[in-house]
Amino acid sequence: SSVALNADEAPRPNIILIMADDMGWSDIGCFGGEIPTPNIDRIANEGMRFTQFYNNGKCTTTRASLLTGLYPRKGGRGQELLTPNMQTLGEVLAAAGYQTGLSGKWHNGNKAPHRPIDRGFQSSYGLWDGCCNFFSPAIADPNFKGGRTRFFGQNDERITEFPDDFFTTVAFTDHAIATIKKHAANEKPFFHYIAHTAPHYPLHATPEDIARHEGLYDAGWESLREKRYQRQVEMGLIDPAVHPKPGMNKGNIGWAEIPDDRLDYETLRMEVYAAMVDRMDREIGRVLDALEKEGIADNTLIIFLSDNGGCAEQPGGRTPEQIPGPKDFYSHCGPDWAWAQNTPFRRYKSTTYEGGIATPMVARWPKGIEAGQTTDQIGHIIDFLPTFLELAGGEYPNSVKGNPILLPEGISLVPVLTGKSQTIERKVPLFWHWSGNRAVRNKNWKIVWEKGKDAKWQIYNLANDRTETKDLADKHSTQIQLLSRKWEAWATQTGVKF
Repeated sequence: SSVALNADEAPRPNIILIMADDMGWSDIGCFGGEIPTPNIDRIANEGMRFTQFYNNGKCTTTRASLLTGLYPRKGGRGQELLTPNMQTLGEVLAAAGYQTGLSGKWHNGNKAPHRPIDRGFQSSYGLWDGCCNFFSPAIADPNFKGGRTRFFGQNDERITEFPDDFFTTVAFTDHAIATIKKHAANEKPFFHYIAHTAPHYPLHATPEDIARHEGLYDAGWESLREKRYQRQVEMGLIDPAVHPKPGMNKGNIGWAEIPDDRLDYETLRMEVYAAMVDRMDREIGRVLDALEKEGIADNTLIIFLSDNGGCAEQPGGRTPEQIPGPKDFYSHCGPDWAWAQNTPFRRYKSTTYEGGIATPMVARWPKGIEAGQTTDQIGHIIDFLPTFLELAGGEYPNSVKGNPILLPEGISLVPVLTGKSQTIERKVPLFWHWSGNRAVRNKNWKIVWEKGKDAKWQIYNLANDRTETKDLADKHSTQIQLLSRKWEAWATQTGVKF
């Protein structure tokens, strides 16, 4: 019952890839959240929702993998993430005849030859570094966060002055829409990558946006997590038999333990975070409207996902003096709200439990994807490059300027998107590593290593324990041995030191 067309009988689709920053699995409506995200939900309802899609659990390594179809090299630390022996989505799609653009957070280098303009993006605007002040990227990070001013650029220029009414989430969208309009006026298809910094800290939002969420979080994080879990069950997104409740993460505290004089601060943290997600969704709505207006919505594949799970980091500490919301302060959600953001999973960003590496992913392409579907196909951000290249009818080069290059490590998900196939078997497992945390997923087996003094491999059967509540290491030592050897071989191949 697929509505898909063969690539040879249809014009090639435009492709828009939208990524949120540090957003948890359950923060959007179509994944059980209470934050109003009607536009992202519309992408899901008019397209396909992926329940088992993965990222790398960390901003920088996710961005590098998403762009190259490759696992990060050298563990993603202390070196250039985009090397000359890799190709980016911008480069391969430009070579296939696509117009290319980027709006938002690049985080893969701010000097030649590592900027978007050097790596295949014909029109680029945004933040070449990590996160910045949302109201004015010219404001330096506070000293407790290193005190640096982030690099904001357009093509090969640096931008240092911003208007009074500036807000990154809106500005990225303005650039995206302007670029998409230009692209739509030409005959050629386009690829546009919109990398939002919302809802990554610092928690910044306008008073009007914050007011929309006032009082919604007064019952605290246990209540929020419980409500989201129930909603996920009612939606059929999760099954209590497969997703048992894992309980709190180590270090979480109960809402009842928060002193009365700190309750306002704690609820405001989540209210501002919700405002950031809500604002991002409304900006995505403007992109959807622009596609309609240009008459190109039907043959545009639009994908939304997050770069890693909710974030437990608290640079500068958990202090009410840093007021969530206004541009003069630098605040964050902290581990307890992040635990609720990642419902029903364990842990957070930077870990290799599902709470770190599972992403809510939705895709809409009216001409190619039948509406209203949910798939449990296992997908990973390394799959974007082979998928988009197949849709573009492009070829991945064997060499660049006579030098051999790394071949893509993901698989094309086109057969699943277009309904030609329910599931695609991966011939090789998926691997993760960040800062001493490790994981391998092979079909339904997943082994996890959490760094620490008693670190050892744990093993979970995700078919009936996706939330990683029952470590089966005692019963499945052979399987651990098999998969851990594969991890070591992969780590050696990609230059991870372990």
